[in-house]
Amino acid sequence: MRMLEARRGGDTGHLLDLAASRRPLPRTARAARRTDRVARHLHGGAALLGLAVLADSGLEHYRARFFNRAMYLPLAASSLTLAASLHGLLDKRPLPHAARDAVYGLAAATGMAGNGFHLWNIGKRPGGFSWLNLFYGAPVGAPMALVLAGAVGIAAERVRENAAARRPRMLGQPAGRMLAGLTAAGLLGTSAEAALFHFRGAYHDPFMVAPVAVPPVAAALLARAALAPDRRRPRRLARWWLRLTALLGFAGVGFHAFGIQRNMGGWRNWSQNILSGPPLPAPPSFTGLALAGLAALRMLEEEGRDG
Repeated sequence: MRMLEARRGGDTGHLLDLAASRRPLPRTARAARRTDRVARHLHGGAALLGLAVLADSGLEHYRARFFNRAMYLPLAASSLTLAASLHGLLDKRPLPHAARDAVYGLAAATGMAGNGFHLWNIGKRPGGFSWLNLFYGAPVGAPMALVLAGAVGIAAERVRENAAARRPRMLGQPAGRMLAGLTAAGLLGTSAEAALFHFRGAYHDPFMVAPVAVPPVAAALLARAALAPDRRRPRRLARWWLRLTALLGFAGVGFHAFGIQRNMGGWRNWSQNILSGPPLPAPPSFTGLALAGLAALRMLEEEGRDG
């Protein structure tokens, strides 16, 4: 009799386990999966930023004939950043990686050092920090794109590290807020650099206003989403504006290609015009930052659900 009851009890327990296995996954498991997708999107944004820096610094430093051997450093750092980001994008394990972390840290440090070199290059010219030197000297804000690539990559690793937590955190703060603030600052800085060089071009094309007007609005909406007291409030406007900013990055490549075509000889004289025309690889930085901003919005919404 006892053996029969034990067998019945075992069958009942098996049926209960089977029924439980058919129920929806626990809330924390679904949240961990969403957080892992956010990390992948951040890796994608870091990859785009790294690719933009690699192509842009390669062209600009080639034009300068690599007269300073340190000019090879951003090429190496951006190449490693691109490789690490692609590895993170394809890595299915929801865990951070020490090598990727090291590469992203190296990229951020290289970008900071490059910004110092560019400031020194401008300051040593006759007239110092004048409009002329800001226009035609080393681009003052260009190395910060490498800093942003490293920072977005580090954020992706920290999100992976805390993927199982209900509220992933960075530097002791909710990850969504930190990512939103970082992306908003990056959008403002990149837009300021575009404003400087488009001012040099006298805004001869009305579309040159777009990278000066659209990204700052996206940054403001993203900051508003991070600071909103009601965390459950839909952030549709910020999302759509970030998507517009991402599209702007791709459209900017087309406009810059058209600007190169307008130079004497057009694309038939590409070896000269691609160096003297508008920088072809620069606009995708907006796309990379917009992807990071969209990931930040997803994190904010996840924090709102958990709150």
